[in-house]
Amino acid sequence: MKTIDLSSASVRDFNQALHDQAKQLDEREWLVSNSAGKHNLAVGVNQALDIVIQGHAGYYCAGMNQQATITVHGNVGVGVAENMMSGSVRIKGSASQAAGATAHGGLLVIEGDAGARCGISMKGVDIVVGGSIGHMSCFMGQAGRLVVCGDAGDALGDSLYETRIYVKGTVKSLGSDCIEKEMRAEHLTELAELLDLAGFDADPASFKRYGSARQLYNFKVDNASAY
Repeated sequence: MKTIDLSSASVRDFNQALHDQAKQLDEREWLVSNSAGKHNLAVGVNQALDIVIQGHAGYYCAGMNQQATITVHGNVGVGVAENMMSGSVRIKGSASQAAGATAHGGLLVIEGDAGARCGISMKGVDIVVGGSIGHMSCFMGQAGRLVVCGDAGDALGDSLYETRIYVKGTVKSLGSDCIEKEMRAEHLTELAELLDLAGFDADPASFKRYGSARQLYNFKVDNASAY
């Protein structure tokens, strides 16, 4: 296992070492200590590395991840796993705003809560949150699945496309064009698989499903006030 101590090494050196190591492919496991909330940790990884960060991380941790498995034993700041393409990112604590923003694939698991705009403009990622999420989450969500084991704030799924949303707790309000939908057998199966992947023990039947009413796909002047 390769170890990095960020009390002495710089973030730039750490990220460069990850990219160099990915080319050499002789050390798959990395342990990072003294992260101290530093920003941009483990950004742009493009190989199947296993990276464990022991401590809190700042903005854009694990951004643009491809293939790597990244675990943070702490909280993270804005934009964790932003634009992730594949692989998995697990946050043992809570996440700030815009978790999983614009992400195209992979799995993001947040064991605690997530702030506002969780999954904003998500494009295929699966996001599973063990706690609650803030307002405007899944705004313009295009594809993928968002699972929330707690509550959701205002304007959930505003201007939603085809992202599927599952919430166990209370939704404060739904955004424009987001509606509650029937929970069919295939959705229960899908949700059970996602909860199992995330390692959460929750009953799929206790969740409600939300999705797009498909009224805002094309501009209509009669709907101008809703845009």
